[in-house]
Amino acid sequence: MSSEINFTLDAKMIESIQEYSQILKRPPEIIIKEALEEYFIKIEKELLEKTLEDENALTNLSYEEFWDGLE
Repeated sequence: MSSEINFTLDAKMIESIQEYSQILKRPPEIIIKEALEEYFIKIEKELLEKTLEDENALTNLSYEEFWDGLE
């Protein structure tokens, strides 16, 4: 499996990365890596919340549904 991914960024995004690189005095690749790490954390949290909502939807029974059929 290759560890290389090829992609292109539009000119405005490249300009923004270069500006932040100068302001923060950090290499562009570090800025991109950190931005992606933050994005993945955000998405993982959203997916976890969605999973919990789905599980709760399956297990949240009303009072009548819970007691229905029990004696």
